[in-house]
Amino acid sequence: MTIDPKLDLVLERVVDVSPKLVWQAWTQPEHLKHWFTPAPWTTPECEIDLRPGGVFRTVMRDPDGTEHPNVGCYLEVVPQQRLVWTDALEAGFRPARAAAHLGFRFTAIITLEPHGTGTKYVAVVKHGDAASRDAHAAMGFADGWGTVLTQLVAYVKTLPA
Repeated sequence: MTIDPKLDLVLERVVDVSPKLVWQAWTQPEHLKHWFTPAPWTTPECEIDLRPGGVFRTVMRDPDGTEHPNVGCYLEVVPQQRLVWTDALEAGFRPARAAAHLGFRFTAIITLEPHGTGTKYVAVVKHGDAASRDAHAAMGFADGWGTVLTQLVAYVKTLPA
């Protein structure tokens, strides 16, 4: 995959849980709701139709109780290896109707590779222009996506083996 530093943001980390557990956390609503937003934010709702063209919908709730809905579409699903979605499309590859709640659109690519007993985790977030990339970076991409990955790892360690 080609990364354009003017348009893309990247988070790469090796985590000490298996690709199977990371995949479960990303693809099962009952798990995703536990870690998807940086605390004290929460994710009270999640809908996943895990197939290309399927919906990826979340509702994030900020500490004041305001809800922030997000609707996207899966583009690629390779179990325990690669998950790609965008908020530029809704389910069925329908172009998104509403303006992005963030003020920009993006496509996210999560790749998982076995790394010893853990996982090499890479999140690439692609933007359509430098202003969108810069806005996402300024709102805390690195800290936010890093925090939720840490939360994901802590959460899956509580699951039965």
